[in-house]
Amino acid sequence: MNGAQLLGDGFGRVRDELRATVEGLTTEQLVYRPTPEANSIGWLVWHLTRIQDDHVADVAGTEQVWTAAGWSDEFGLPFDVSATGFRHSSADVAAVRVRPEQLLGYYDAVHDRTVEFLSGLTDDDFDRIVDPSWDPPVSLGVRLVSVLTDDLEHLGQAAYVRGMLPVAT
Repeated sequence: MNGAQLLGDGFGRVRDELRATVEGLTTEQLVYRPTPEANSIGWLVWHLTRIQDDHVADVAGTEQVWTAAGWSDEFGLPFDVSATGFRHSSADVAAVRVRPEQLLGYYDAVHDRTVEFLSGLTDDDFDRIVDPSWDPPVSLGVRLVSVLTDDLEHLGQAAYVRGMLPVAT
């Protein structure tokens, strides 16, 4: 197994767990926040997808799926089109009110783009510097592992919140 296949497996696991976390939920459940400052499942999934889309598009030199495929219009969120959720306020989190099929459709499109990008990589490509502003500079391999780690962290948070959803009486 090469590096691209290994990362592809990791992102595939994110896709599978994301589906298990979101499928069957209502919009009301997606916006549920266990405390007023907590993140909702909908915001967490939107944010992890936006970060993956943003970072993979950057290293691939392509337009983000968010804008290229019209997802920004489909979601109709009250943010700048470049927003990814980084440094969002509690009010911003509350503004992400979406349907499960939107989240799943957007994530699937980003996942497909990610897998497509990974399929063209060789192990030598992972050493390419993609962000020289850090010390040490960030390589493609480090950036992709960072995205995968971020996805898994936020997906775990979303699954935890799902487990906290109030039981209907």
